[in-house]
Amino acid sequence: MDKYKQTLNKRLTLIRSGDQINYINMSLISRFLSEQEKILSRRTNKLTFKQQRLITIAIKQARILSLLSFHNN
Repeated sequence: MDKYKQTLNKRLTLIRSGDQINYINMSLISRFLSEQEKILSRRTNKLTFKQQRLITIAIKQARILSLLSFHNN
């Protein structure tokens, strides 16, 4: 039971309660992109399913609005 609580606490450390998952928040979005500007997996990010889904939507919106490039060579 203690191991479960420890993993749950470790999983929620990347996004703080005050952080807003939004396409404008580029400092937050850049943490979840690789060097090639690909979206990192949920297992790599250690996010919950809901957080990963919101990050993915925000990254896609930023790409559509040309705040991020679609690929980096």
